[in-house]
Amino acid sequence: MAERTRNPSMHDVAALAGVSHITVSRVLNDYPSIRPETRERVRAAIAELGYRRNLAARALVTSRTRAIGVLSPEVAQHGPASSVLAVERAARERGYHPLVTAAAVEHDATVAALGFLLDQAVEALVVIAPHETVLAAIRDLDIRVPLVTLQAPQRPGGIGVDQAEGSRLATRHLLDLGHTRIQHLAGPDGYLEASARRDGFAGAMADAGATPGAELAGDWSAASGFAAAALLEADTTAVVAANDQMAIGLIAALTDAGRRVPEEVSVVGFDDVPEAAYVRPALTTVHQDFELVGRRAVEELLARLAPEGAAAAAPAAAASAVIPPRLVVRASTAAPR
Repeated sequence: MAERTRNPSMHDVAALAGVSHITVSRVLNDYPSIRPETRERVRAAIAELGYRRNLAARALVTSRTRAIGVLSPEVAQHGPASSVLAVERAARERGYHPLVTAAAVEHDATVAALGFLLDQAVEALVVIAPHETVLAAIRDLDIRVPLVTLQAPQRPGGIGVDQAEGSRLATRHLLDLGHTRIQHLAGPDGYLEASARRDGFAGAMADAGATPGAELAGDWSAASGFAAAALLEADTTAVVAANDQMAIGLIAALTDAGRRVPEEVSVVGFDDVPEAAYVRPALTTVHQDFELVGRRAVEELLARLAPEGAAAAAPAAAASAVIPPRLVVRASTAAPR
């Protein structure tokens, strides 16, 4: 078969089906008045030619692309990946096309990625903003489409789970069990979630009149949790880890050293990754409803798009939406001996 020199057009489909290009357009847009035999003929021509809609061309005619840009950080972490999938599903359910790109958590990389998405004539933007640099990049751009940020719910236009409250739940759970010598295994500096979880831990300890042990530094990885085990203070009986991967690494190192979890050290994670229920001991953790976050983000954006597709009169940054977390108690926590 000869290689095509161009993609098939709507006019090519119309010629093969023996109809007008207006009829092809109506079939593509599910007009109810098209006769069934005509609809089938057009669909057969589309399949034979391998015709695909050109969103850019469609936008010139309708001023609509029905595309939502999604910017994800270039990291392999459960939270951002789950957020992207949730937004994609919610957008498709509402008849929109999610256009996803990833960028390093750096100012210039974020600006370039947002510029790329805006060049595709997206009607709205979802930005997963794990770090202060991402928020700074957003502020430096003249973004004139509706925008929401995920993972920064306390910021204007932010939607996400209350990270500080999740960390408070985890810490209060340990305090209620009777632990008083508790350390926090923190995420890296500059990350919004790490900061909020650190604040939640400190606040819960202060409310209980308990003095926390020295903070343990992590980088979200299981390896950093494994390394942190060697730095536990001698009288520590519990650890609140800022994510599940670090908690799992910590438990592995404690087990290797002959220290029993939870009999000697209780461990709580954060995120409720799918593996959390299947490690041994099963991990007590804070659950985040990423599906709800994704739906809320898409609902907020669509509410701010006028019916004809232009941006609504509301400003580009909407009110925040903070979603409550939930503590899932499993076998990695118990009363201190």
